[in-house]
Amino acid sequence: MEAPIQTPVLIAGGGPVGLCLALFLDYWDVPCTVINIETSSRFHPKGNSQNARTMEHFRQLGFSDEVRKLGLPDDHPFDHGYFTRFSKHEIYRWKVPSWAERRQLRKEAPATDQYVEPMYRVNQMYVERLLLEKVRACENVDLRFGHEVKDFQQVEDGVAAQVVKLDNGEKFTFFARHLIDCSGGRSFIRRRLGIEYVGDVQTKDAYMAGLFYNLWFRIPDLYPKYLGHRRAWFSYAINADKDTRGLLVSLNGKDEFLMFLKASDTESNLDVKSVKEKLSKAVGDPEIQIEVLNHAPWTAGAAMTVNQYQKGRVFLAGDAAHLFTPVGGFGMNTGMDDAHNLAWKLAAVYHGWAGPTILETYDLERRPIGFRNTGACRKYSTQWPDPEVPAEIEADTPAGEETRKAAREMSFIKNNHFNVPENQDCTGIQLGARYDDSPLIVSDGPPPEEKWPETYDEYRPSGIPGGRVPHLWLDERHEIGSSLFDRLGKGFTLLRLPSCNVETAPLETLAKARRIPLKVLDIASSDAQRLYERSLILVRPDQYIAWRGDVLPDDCNALFDRVCGFADTANAKANNSVDG
Repeated sequence: MEAPIQTPVLIAGGGPVGLCLALFLDYWDVPCTVINIETSSRFHPKGNSQNARTMEHFRQLGFSDEVRKLGLPDDHPFDHGYFTRFSKHEIYRWKVPSWAERRQLRKEAPATDQYVEPMYRVNQMYVERLLLEKVRACENVDLRFGHEVKDFQQVEDGVAAQVVKLDNGEKFTFFARHLIDCSGGRSFIRRRLGIEYVGDVQTKDAYMAGLFYNLWFRIPDLYPKYLGHRRAWFSYAINADKDTRGLLVSLNGKDEFLMFLKASDTESNLDVKSVKEKLSKAVGDPEIQIEVLNHAPWTAGAAMTVNQYQKGRVFLAGDAAHLFTPVGGFGMNTGMDDAHNLAWKLAAVYHGWAGPTILETYDLERRPIGFRNTGACRKYSTQWPDPEVPAEIEADTPAGEETRKAAREMSFIKNNHFNVPENQDCTGIQLGARYDDSPLIVSDGPPPEEKWPETYDEYRPSGIPGGRVPHLWLDERHEIGSSLFDRLGKGFTLLRLPSCNVETAPLETLAKARRIPLKVLDIASSDAQRLYERSLILVRPDQYIAWRGDVLPDDCNALFDRVCGFADTANAKANNSVDG
């Protein structure tokens, strides 16, 4: 029998979360292996939003600008248009700037602008292709697409996994220190561990509930004939015919589209002919030429999170840990945050500067966020009811025009969470996740209040340890290199504000002696004191504040023990002080 293939980290699943995890492990210089059943990246459109925090992750990895070149052209608006049918009357429009316009707004933003990387509406299919291209270039990643994890056993010092190459049946055994399950909601790894989802699937009382179809298609004449002069990223067909009512996403700003079409009560599947009939009715042109590229059923309404994110040396991330309905775009993006949180902790253990409890904090930090985000998804979904639409809405008469005006006030449009300013578009979910109860966090007061819907809709920056470090632009260019996030170190970063009048050499010397990566960054900004409220801010590798103060702790060793996972997790929060 051949000796097992050794790898520090084995990742099961090469979707966006698994690929992002591999990229962050490579960023922190940790070798890993990615096992993926498919031989290539996603071939069917899925999620359509890379949220602000995910875009910050891509910025940290060095390719956020490349992501923004995917999908729609630079000048294509990200508007939300509401139509009776896509060739007919426009009912309402919520205007959203194109990326070219938003880029100019970023240049003009104040130094305290928190949206260094605003949400970008691009399909996950395109992003996965780029992520896979980036992973293929990583020296630290052994990429095994077309392979499947068939079995695994946990032992004291690692995990043995049996892997099969699917095209020829060749078998391999991998031995890893840790196995990360990114293989989705049907994961056999999760089931083998006895880990269950908590929550349910909503089947009624909301538009995004029940059976839907994802329809991917090409219509070369849709823009030239009907939508080219009224382009939108998201277009809604609102009419009395529920069989043709749906949400149309422009994928490339030219001829490719994705449509979410709600199934009727009697449908269980669609053939290509039925897809074309429904699409032509939604357009309002029975003669328009349609090329169906793919179509697939899916069930909306899920809001579930697992009851534990870790068991022994196996960790769950992405859909293996939580399932969402795509209201707000929380699913994949929550998984990207999982990957970011776990990667730096795995790196800290691999490089020997973290303690034995640091990996336990992955569950402690991320599971509450899973419940928070799935709960928010459910609440936003419930606010978006399935509309009742009068037939008169399509009439070319004064009465029809009055019906269309009245429709602008219907709950389906008015309470659609997309129709809000950027800073209120679930940015509290995107940027406001907090780890206040983590033993790695040295809190110095009560955390900011979390209140539905205010702190979910809108991000409120806070210097209190436990949250994302508030952003600052450090020069007037507002480009790559201008952001505080661009200047943070790969390990811990100690921010020294203008008010700092203490010597930090003792902490720096201790970090060097303990081989803890630490960068000292002097911040000259006059806005920093108001944002952070202390002179010294210790930022973790994942850009979260671990500690702050106006002087160094009496016991700097105790501080590093705490933030690096050497303190006992059961007692760390009970005894919050790090002073000697």
